[in-house]
Amino acid sequence: MAPVRTYIASRQLEEQIVLKTTEVSSQHYRDAMARFAGAVHIVTTDGAAGRRGVTAIAACSVSDDPPTVLVCLNRQNPSNDLFVKNGVFALNTLSSRHEELSKAFAGLTKHSYEERFGLAEWETIVTGAPILPGALAVFDCKIVKTVELGTHRVYFGHVTGLRIGENLQPLLYHERGYRVL
Repeated sequence: MAPVRTYIASRQLEEQIVLKTTEVSSQHYRDAMARFAGAVHIVTTDGAAGRRGVTAIAACSVSDDPPTVLVCLNRQNPSNDLFVKNGVFALNTLSSRHEELSKAFAGLTKHSYEERFGLAEWETIVTGAPILPGALAVFDCKIVKTVELGTHRVYFGHVTGLRIGENLQPLLYHERGYRVL
């Protein structure tokens, strides 16, 4: 018997659609993933290939020995190749006060790539990737491995520098909108 997944079509628990694994569409998958609450980050890089920054939710800790994080970025956007070419990234974890900055780096505003960086002050720690001084946490990383799967590329970064900010309200993304914890 094939495994089944349950997809809730509305907020009313009585209305459920049961889908076989082979019938799960991209839209159903995205709808289910919208139920995840995730911390919002701006992932940045800089180097010989150029500067780039994007808003990302798909990031997490991999290991504390050696300190390693991962982030998933859309590989269908050729501009994201700058991360691989530079070999470094910084994962900047945002607080509630960074919502507008997050929207700009997500491409939801009309700001050019360079204008987005002009919306905040940036520094560097070790790798040269731009870090946001007011972030909740910053992980400055050297890319040690990438894995391509589907539409995304997973970047594994060895943490070479840290900045731990104030314990402020984290900016979250849930149900296709920003939330504050």
